[in-house]
Amino acid sequence: MIIGTGIDVVDTERFARQLERTPRLRERLFVPAERELPVQSLAARFAAKEAAAKALKAPPGMIWQHCWVEKTEWGAPVLRTEGTVAAEAAKQGIDRWHLSMSHDGGIAMAYVVAEGFPVDAIPGNELSAVPTA
Repeated sequence: MIIGTGIDVVDTERFARQLERTPRLRERLFVPAERELPVQSLAARFAAKEAAAKALKAPPGMIWQHCWVEKTEWGAPVLRTEGTVAAEAAKQGIDRWHLSMSHDGGIAMAYVVAEGFPVDAIPGNELSAVPTA
């Protein structure tokens, strides 16, 4: 079941200027494996993090480095989570992420689908909105 979706678009030139103006931003937003990537790839990964936050309904206290992108052996992007992001995902019943990213013509974008079984739909859960017979 789809629990949340998110999409984000980033202007890669503007993003590059932000990284130049604020050198620590790269460290604050990205895990070590992401930091040395070209700016277009960083912009797409930032869009993925923003899209994931939107799929989670923008919870407060999200740490950007607790969400990152890896590639499969075929080059497909995979969203990975830990810490604050993984905890919020578990709280919402999210156990699978689907991610698509692209960058072209000075624009980077990402689309995220969060899938699982909503915790509030589990019968017997005090938060459940599902009536039991």
